[in-house]
Amino acid sequence: MDVLALEAKNVNGSEPEKKSSSRPRPKPKPPKKPKRIVYFEVEIVDVKTKEKLLLLDKVEPTSTILDIKALFHKSYPKWYPARQSLRLDPKTKCLRDEEILQTLPVGTTASFYFSDLGPQLTWGTVFLAECVGPLVIYLMFYFRLPFIYAPKYDFTASENWVVHSACLCHSSHYIKRILETMFVHRISHGTMPLRNIFKNCGFYWCAAAWMAYYINHPLYTPPLYGQQQVNLGLYIFLFCQVGNFSIHVALRNLKQPGSKVKKLPYPTKNPFTWIFWLVSCPNYTYEVGSWLGFSVMTQCLPVALFTLASFVQMSVWARGKHRAYLKEFKDYPTLRSPILPFIL
Repeated sequence: MDVLALEAKNVNGSEPEKKSSSRPRPKPKPPKKPKRIVYFEVEIVDVKTKEKLLLLDKVEPTSTILDIKALFHKSYPKWYPARQSLRLDPKTKCLRDEEILQTLPVGTTASFYFSDLGPQLTWGTVFLAECVGPLVIYLMFYFRLPFIYAPKYDFTASENWVVHSACLCHSSHYIKRILETMFVHRISHGTMPLRNIFKNCGFYWCAAAWMAYYINHPLYTPPLYGQQQVNLGLYIFLFCQVGNFSIHVALRNLKQPGSKVKKLPYPTKNPFTWIFWLVSCPNYTYEVGSWLGFSVMTQCLPVALFTLASFVQMSVWARGKHRAYLKEFKDYPTLRSPILPFIL
């Protein structure tokens, strides 16, 4: 055995350890410095008196307008968030609750102009009041309660079949609207001013009383063309009522609960929704069609005038929604009209 090899062994007879090549260890990365949060200073000023109402310090940049309203509500309990209107300028539109502070065209010191919207009601409450009133008022005339017609007609029934059909159609229309408000509609706007309920309800309640008075009057005469005209109006009414309900269900399915993402409505497998190819607001189209059928069925002037007034108002709403669709969706179908295909 070689002498050098023997010397290489230690006392225990083990081989000597080999020295590992020394490599410089990588230096640990320094911990990341936390990003500096730039807080905002929010000033709320009365839009009328220009008086400074509140100064909020250290408001997070990700705060929404609703968060600012909640902070303002803590200092002024009588002005709950739904009652507040905040603007960047007295002449501009109200800011939406979901808008974020850091995305607004303001510096680190932001001034908001406050105005009181007055007592508020939920839209659901307003819709129910609009529908329950006409339903009850019409039935009062249908059953000929005292002090409406001559005493000899109290609680009497009409001999004309069209009067009973009209009552069923009118009642079913408003019952449908009540059920839709409770179970179908997902209302985007939370509240509306209390004063508006008198205007909205006044229109529907007075219109219901006006048409009900003449349709259920003891001297009411059936339509000129008899049963054929009644049947035609009834078929139009029922067809449009089913179509209106189908559109409401289709619009509901576009919105997820709690979501504010807007989607473009398109026809579904339901044939009543195919009108979406031609119209932006077919729910209004079917609504006007229902009252048009009711006018044909009853041949009553107050009903025709109510139909005309409703058409004018719904045309204004439809044109507004149509413009909003065109502005929001660049690929919006050009073939669509607001309420009447190829006309309006």
